[in-house]
Amino acid sequence: MTRLIEQAFALARQRFEDVGIDVEQALAQLDRIPISMHCWQGDDVRGFENPQGALTGGIQATGNYPGRATNANQLRADLERAISLIPGPKRVNLHAIYLESETPVERNAIEPAHFRHWVEWARTHRLGLDFNPSCFSHPLSSDGFTLAHADPAIRRFWIEHCQASRRVSAYFGEQLGTPSVMNIWVPDGMKDLTVDRLAPRQRLLSALDEVISQPLDPRHHIDAVESKLFGIGAESYTVGSNEFYMGYATSRQVALTLDAGHFHPTEVISDKISTAMLFVPRLLLHVSRPVRWDSDHVVLLDDETQAIAHEIVRHNLLDKVHIGLDFFDASINRIAAWVIGTRNARKALLRALLEPVELLRRLESDGDYTARLAMLEEQKSLPWQAVWEAYCLRHDVPADAGWLGEVRQYEKQILNQR
Repeated sequence: MTRLIEQAFALARQRFEDVGIDVEQALAQLDRIPISMHCWQGDDVRGFENPQGALTGGIQATGNYPGRATNANQLRADLERAISLIPGPKRVNLHAIYLESETPVERNAIEPAHFRHWVEWARTHRLGLDFNPSCFSHPLSSDGFTLAHADPAIRRFWIEHCQASRRVSAYFGEQLGTPSVMNIWVPDGMKDLTVDRLAPRQRLLSALDEVISQPLDPRHHIDAVESKLFGIGAESYTVGSNEFYMGYATSRQVALTLDAGHFHPTEVISDKISTAMLFVPRLLLHVSRPVRWDSDHVVLLDDETQAIAHEIVRHNLLDKVHIGLDFFDASINRIAAWVIGTRNARKALLRALLEPVELLRRLESDGDYTARLAMLEEQKSLPWQAVWEAYCLRHDVPADAGWLGEVRQYEKQILNQR
């Protein structure tokens, strides 16, 4: 098998050289692009604060596949199993509810110490960590409002939670030597007709300004804000709309988060990347797969995933765009979901790096749109799969669906015993 992969790779490398692509250079660049894997796929967004509590804030994980992680050690073990089957650099993205404490901790009182085991684990496995305040599934978010709440005391609680989260995020970056991207998303909105749309947005604006008021070293921490079209329980009005956060990220010069499922069904985030980058310093992408809107299905190697990768590579945005995944499927093996989605995201990046961008750009500049279209279509058939299999071989991970057997074995030995 190894010999066949190496032979196929040698032939593929020559084919790509014929169109001006240095395959080794592309692979070296691919090895500099981390993908942030979201921890919440492993336990259906339960966390360890109150793992039996009901999800709120428009969040729903459907399915009852056996083997959900119920504590941090299980979740880390599951992540390790998934990571071992995915080539290339990875990060892990945590929510505040994944803290570890022997006694209950209010969310506005979380501290770096509650995440030290995660940092120790990440250091051992040479991973970066990213972070998120958890502004959902809590008694003080039960009426659908957090940072935009009309009650100053409740609003203060969530401001303090986000401030505490920034300190945790900065701790990650300082300890691991790579900046933690902390994404702020809140579920605030209303189910039915809304009379006053302005006041909640004024409160959210003021609260966010207070949250990010303390300067933090950008070598350790990066602020990001995320919009949403609507959510369960907020069908008629979402305070943090795309327009709100685009304006906020632009005026405050923080990173803007674009989630593939947070827009109208006919909108795609790939088309927004080049526009947003004109106005904001950085982007955080939540690569997901919406099915009839924000249902957070496992990422496929589909047209939109590929288009996202093309936009990042074609415009040389790799140092300004942070790539994270965001899906949670409880109807299938959760480790397999991580592996499928993350491998697909990296495949899309590889295909984008193997595209003859300079040739296509020159044809477009010359007005030769016939040749541009012809080359765009022909390059889809170039033997990128042979390059992918060689890349997997170099990282000592299965090059084909052989990884599934390892997941099945882990399921039999570990997951089914839970």
